[in-house]
Formats: sequence, C-alpha cells, structure tokens
Amino acid sequence: MAKRDYYDVLGVNKSASKDEIKKAYRKLALKYHPDKTKGDKSSEEKFKEASEAYHILSDDKRKANYDQFGHAAFQGSGGGQGFGGFDTSSFSDIFEDFFGDFGGGGSTRRSSDRGNDLRYDVSVTLEEAFKGLEKNVKYTTYKNCSSCSGSGAAKGSKPIKCNYCAGRGKVRTNQGFFTIQQTCPQCSGYGETISDPCKSCSGNGKTQGSENVTVKIPKGVDDGTRIRLSGKGEAGSKGGSSGDLYLFVSIDNHTIFKRSEENLYFELPITFSDAALGTTVEVPSIDGGKSKIKIPAGTQHGKQFRLKGKGMPVLRRSIFGDLYIRIITQVPTSLSKRQKDLLEEFNEIETNKPDPVIKSFFEKAKKFWKSS
Repeated sequence: MAKRDYYDVLGVNKSASKDEIKKAYRKLALKYHPDKTKGDKSSEEKFKEASEAYHILSDDKRKANYDQFGHAAFQGSGGGQGFGGFDTSSFSDIFEDFFGDFGGGGSTRRSSDRGNDLRYDVSVTLEEAFKGLEKNVKYTTYKNCSSCSGSGAAKGSKPIKCNYCAGRGKVRTNQGFFTIQQTCPQCSGYGETISDPCKSCSGNGKTQGSENVTVKIPKGVDDGTRIRLSGKGEAGSKGGSSGDLYLFVSIDNHTIFKRSEENLYFELPITFSDAALGTTVEVPSIDGGKSKIKIPAGTQHGKQFRLKGKGMPVLRRSIFGDLYIRIITQVPTSLSKRQKDLLEEFNEIETNKPDPVIKSFFEKAKKFWKSS
C-alpha cells in the first residue's frame, strides 16, 4: 500500500511553519496514542503514521529532502521505514507534559506539591473603597500538622522507600513500541510510603484550622478587584510551598451614589419653581463634604452637571474621577388654592406667549395629522 503524503497525514500545507507542524502532530498524537486508545489497532496505525510524518517534517534537512524527492528520499535509510529507526528525542518535548519523562532516565519522583489557592469574598462600603482600609479576615484552611511537621509520619518514624516503584515515583509499562512512564499508584509519585502514620493528621501531613490575617485594601478598589496574599493559602505537601489567598472585593450599594469605574453619579430632585427661577444647592460628595452647585434659571429636567475630581480615586494612581449630578424636576401633585391660582395665571400668560419649542412641536403634529 502506497504511503500517504506526510503533509496530508498531519493536515498541514507545505508552507506550514514548524510550530504549525508541531501543533498538528500533537493533536493527532494525543488522540491516537496507544495509552489512550487501549489496543485499538486502527488508532495505533494512525499514531505510527503521524509520528513518522512528524519525524520527517520537523527536521529541516529531512523536510527538504522529502520536498524534493518524496518518500524515495528515505528508502533504505531507516528514515521512513516504520518507527523503529526513529530518534525519539524529537518527540520528547511534545510528550513530556502528557506522559512524563519520555523514554528517558533520571529521577522522576515528586519532591513536593504546592498547596491549593484559596478564595475569600470580602464586601466593603463605597466610603471604605474611597478611603481604603485595613480589614481582618478569618478563614478556614489546611495547615502543616504540628505533630509531624507535615511529614505525615508518626513521631519517631519516617517515610520509607516505596516497594512498588523502588523509590523512583514512576512505573513503566510497554504500549506497543513505546515504554510509557506513569505516576506510581502506590506512593502518588513521591517514591516514599508511610508505614506508621501520624495520628493527628492520619498521615496526610495537614490538619484543618482557622487563620487570621489583616489585609490592607487600597483606596479605589471596585467590584471584582482581586487582592493576592502570597503564601496564605493551603499548606503544601511534603514540604511544598503554601498556596495563595485571593480576596475578591465587592462594593455595597450606596443610598445616594452610583458608581461607574472612577466616576460617581446621583440624581438631584428640585422643585418646579427652582428649575424655572434658578437656585444654588448644597450637594454631598463621597468624602463626606459638601459642594455648592448653581442651577441656572430655566434648567430642564435631565440636565447634568459635572464636579471635576469629586469621584472615586483611581486604583494605585493619584487621580480621581468626577461626580455627575442629574437634575430631576419634581412636578407637584398636590396644590394649595393659592398655588393653583398662580399657576393658572401663569398658564394664561404662556398661552398668549407660547414657548417656541412647544409651539414648534404641535405645528409639526398638525402637519402630520393632515398628511395621514
């Protein structure tokens, strides 16, 4: 049976880069590897075919010969005669992260494991986010066992070499033409087992307990701000480093202010007469102070005023956002006789001298009705 074109096998073009060739092979190798397919002959053949193609196309010299002469370039040389003649070192970088030490020697035992990272949700008020604060955080975590100092072995004893893997932390199995190294199931890759486990931690080396830390929350934090406390997560195994503690900040809703990034917003209700005649109003700012804004006569509902630099601080910078104030004109719903008389008089004056904007709208409406 004629060999398939190596480029077709990997599903790449002749102009494909080394990275593209490597990615294509990795995808096929992980799909058809014998350790994955458990004796499926068809998958094993596809794996051999893809490995042969990668062996040729991953090397500049072999690739150039193949591009010029095709499969004939390797007939009789061992370069394309099945997998037996391959130098498996060209595959090691692809399989090391998936299958461990690929066909190589040396120590492969796990020395330690880093502890798990932890998440803690903390809520702060908008005022606290403006000023920054220190907050005490109490949480539950796994710490090194005080009785065995994290070894897992009872006092006076120590871990012994694993008999299953002879202390290597890995076991080897044959899969077709490959020798695959896998983590030892007996010792989980550490190369050691505990014959006399610590009673305090049942041989785990860790016990559950509470932890207290004081956290400095900087001014300017927002919803979703993440603060990392290095080494404050769970203790590692076998002397491994501790994980980290991540604080996720959420900001409580405020009764007056709404926030969008570094800017603050609120709606200011004013009377109909203040909107018409104009006024000066004292308004609150997030720092607890007051600011005066002048509302000109004839201010319309929805008009927005800006107070520069009166918003939130920008995280880890010495600048501030702005405060935006939107005017909400309150139309009275209950009038005294005096108020009603005055408004009726005002309405008569308006009828004789209508507002140009209102007049223009109704003129357009009349034209619309007439044309409909």
